[in-house]
Amino acid sequence: MDRRNFLKSLAVASAAFTLKVKGGMDVFAQTITDQMEVPVDLVAVMGGEPAAMFQKGIAEMGGMGRFVKPGQKVVVKPNIGWDKVPELAANTNPLLVGEIIRQCIAAGAKEVIVFDNTCDNWKKCYANSGIEAAAKAAGAKMMPGHERSYYQSVSIPQGKSQKNARIHQAILDCDVWINVPVLKHHSGANMSIAMKNLMGIVWNRMIFHVKNLQQSIADICTLDKKPVLNIVDAYRVLKTNGPRGKSKEDVVTPKALFISQDMVAVDTAAAKFFSQIREMPLEHVKHLAHGQEMKIGTMNIDNLNVKRIRM
Repeated sequence: MDRRNFLKSLAVASAAFTLKVKGGMDVFAQTITDQMEVPVDLVAVMGGEPAAMFQKGIAEMGGMGRFVKPGQKVVVKPNIGWDKVPELAANTNPLLVGEIIRQCIAAGAKEVIVFDNTCDNWKKCYANSGIEAAAKAAGAKMMPGHERSYYQSVSIPQGKSQKNARIHQAILDCDVWINVPVLKHHSGANMSIAMKNLMGIVWNRMIFHVKNLQQSIADICTLDKKPVLNIVDAYRVLKTNGPRGKSKEDVVTPKALFISQDMVAVDTAAAKFFSQIREMPLEHVKHLAHGQEMKIGTMNIDNLNVKRIRM
């Protein structure tokens, strides 16, 4: 399929909107090579159900066994911040979380733990998001994140606004962890994606909000123990009134997914995609540029090997 026809095929309609096909959709159209010997840097999948899109995407990344080894203790960190049902798109899709866990276990993970430092009551968030049930059904353990005793002080030597943070023990104790945010609008940071999702592993996150939020988000992403994978859920997207949302009118359903080891790159791709739903210039998402300056990753996705999949 050539570039023009591929772009045309990406027009997606829901009851609420029609996704416009224009420049930002180049994340789905651009690729340097399809040769298998060149590693894929970023995968963009569109048009399928959450589990099926992940199955396709992770295969292009080399399979879950490339990132999770037999006997390892794994943490899967979704966004479970809000007491909202999946249809309201404030949290990561539970069907995606369940499939990620199943693939970790199939790759030989000794244990898979799921947690978040929620904003609403943690028990209600875990239950009503659907993530607790999906995680347990897939074989993972849910760990609370609501008490200070779960967090240990860690230095952030590269940080500019934040020089230390209290990090959840699950992250500190695991062998590898996987970052699974939902793509959504955020009233403070403008966008909440992979980099922003790291605020859910810290206890003292309110300091981030009052002390240069955009820089603080980049600071926490310099943590030595970075996620081995960043999987952005864009099956449903909260286009306004984020991060919590108010009603179904705030939600659109483009059915997309982005995967990369590079937090900055995957957030850049996802932010460009979001701009087809609601205008969001990259310069408004300042933590992306901060992340690139701090060498966390790159915003120059045109220089990456991008694999696009249309289901």
